[in-house]
Parts: sequence; C-alpha cells; structure tokens
Amino acid sequence: ENANGLLREFFPKGSDFSKVVEGELADALAKINGRPRKCLGWKTAHEVFTEEVLRLI
Repeated sequence: ENANGLLREFFPKGSDFSKVVEGELADALAKINGRPRKCLGWKTAHEVFTEEVLRLI
C-alpha cells in the first residue's frame, strides 16, 4: 500500500499506464528508491538492497 501511495505522487489515480513512457517510469522508480525512509533507519531502499546483495557475495 505504501508503494502504491508513493507511485501516486508521480502518476495520479486514473492515470493510463499504457501511455507512460518507460523512461518516465524508470525516473519515478529511481526517485522513490533514492528517498530516505524512516522504516529503513533513514537509508534509501537502494542502499539497503545493495547492502543485502553484498552480504550474499
């Protein structure tokens, strides 16, 4: 639900995703994943993902 709310900041309810260009979506996702989040200890989703991947190596 939270992710849906974040996407709604870029694409309001009723947006036709068939008309959204791939670059537009990629830009929105990069901005969302680059946003610090309280639930992640003020790290970005990208930072947390990268840390987890590096643990697996």
